[in-house]
Amino acid sequence: MKYMMLMQFSGQTADEVPPIGTWPAEDVQAHIQFMHDTNRKLVEAGEFVDAQGLAAPDQVKIVRAGEGGAAVVTDGPFPETKEFLIGYWIVDCESPERAVDLAAHVSAAPGPGGRPLNMPIELRQVMSAAPSEEL
Repeated sequence: MKYMMLMQFSGQTADEVPPIGTWPAEDVQAHIQFMHDTNRKLVEAGEFVDAQGLAAPDQVKIVRAGEGGAAVVTDGPFPETKEFLIGYWIVDCESPERAVDLAAHVSAAPGPGGRPLNMPIELRQVMSAAPSEEL
């Protein structure tokens, strides 16, 4: 079964982790190394499908179809947004429990001082077809 793990990040409140650009260099390196190690372990386990980091919210563009289907583009970020999508993995696992374990592992990526970030990881099964009850 394929699952998408969506990594979200927030820096909106005082108790939240500061933006990664403000971390000491060694903490940034430890965080990046954790992500590389996680990907390598997923590849070795045969569970890796894809993973990508995403651009910062200030580079977001929201696109909607306007009059006659013409693109209407709105720039971000939006002040009301507390969390934003920062990256994702697609994994192919034997069970939902394994996908949950992987998401918990990613959630604990190190942050400043090596403390686990405990980021929310949204976990969704990748559907290969519509559920049978919808057919």
